[in-house]
Amino acid sequence: MPQWNTLDIAIHDKVALISFNRADKANALNQAMWQELKHAMEWADGEPTVRAVVLAGKGKHFCSGIDLSMLMGVQAAVQDECEARKREKLRRLILDLQACVSSLEQCRKPVIAAIHGACLGGGLDIALAADFRLAAADAVFGVREVDIGMVADVGTLQRLPGVVGQGIAREMALTGRDMLAEEACRTQLVNRVLPDGAAVLADALATAALIAGKSPLAVRGSKEILNYGRDHSVADGLNYVATWNAAMLLSEDIQKAGMAAMTRQQASFRD
Repeated sequence: MPQWNTLDIAIHDKVALISFNRADKANALNQAMWQELKHAMEWADGEPTVRAVVLAGKGKHFCSGIDLSMLMGVQAAVQDECEARKREKLRRLILDLQACVSSLEQCRKPVIAAIHGACLGGGLDIALAADFRLAAADAVFGVREVDIGMVADVGTLQRLPGVVGQGIAREMALTGRDMLAEEACRTQLVNRVLPDGAAVLADALATAALIAGKSPLAVRGSKEILNYGRDHSVADGLNYVATWNAAMLLSEDIQKAGMAAMTRQQASFRD
């Protein structure tokens, strides 16, 4: 397994637990953490023994957002005598951070965000790119970018309306107000609320283990089709899944699943 400086990664059977590991900084996202998150998702995607991923945070918080020292260093990072080249560098930087967040969606394995404490700014961007979210009772969500004079630019404004609806998303983005766990569950930002951080992590790992016991081909295909359907019309989605299953339906997994159902046994699938 690769070595990480800002993340902690452990494998529980066929589930990868990826944890933000800057607890002393409330898991604020510095440059290394952004990049390591992307590399970790690429590793999970390519590692055959990993069938599902749980993303969590060490310490008191899931993720408090971008590290302000990184934000303050942007001007120096993009400095150029030519104004156009400076703007091009800034655009490339933003696109790179977007790619780090989108790596959760691009990972073929389902990603569950197990959230406790703060899930703010960039932390919410990342959580929204997970397949779904579970929260502890102390979880707090917020689109904080408006409070520091900027437009959220790495995914929240694109993904949040599809999760909670336009009205709630716009209120959060324009006011910067906090949303507590109970409201987050009511608005479907999270699937359910658990008593504390330990409980939400245990629930996320158990749910990931349930997923890991299914056909890997079926799970990876379902994520692919769900992501495609979200961004396309129903007709496009139906055509795509027909093409997908024309290629993938005749698998050994479907035979194993059918036999297991007939014999009332648990099917065992290859990675």
